[in-house]
Amino acid sequence: MPFKSKAQRRKFAQFLVEGKIKPETYEEWNRETGREVLPERARPKKKRTATERRRKKKRAKPQSP
Repeated sequence: MPFKSKAQRRKFAQFLVEGKIKPETYEEWNRETGREVLPERARPKKKRTATERRRKKKRAKPQSP
């Protein structure tokens, strides 16, 4: 199964260094990916909805002494 993103490739390289996966596994995935240009992340970040933006802007009222 080829890598889907640069982040995934970095994570697998980290696992390889830590000994959590075999070098053969990493090389197989790397070979299947080839020289393909990968996106930084597999999925774009979720955009906030208008409601979420409003909630963030809303501030608590200052308390009176």
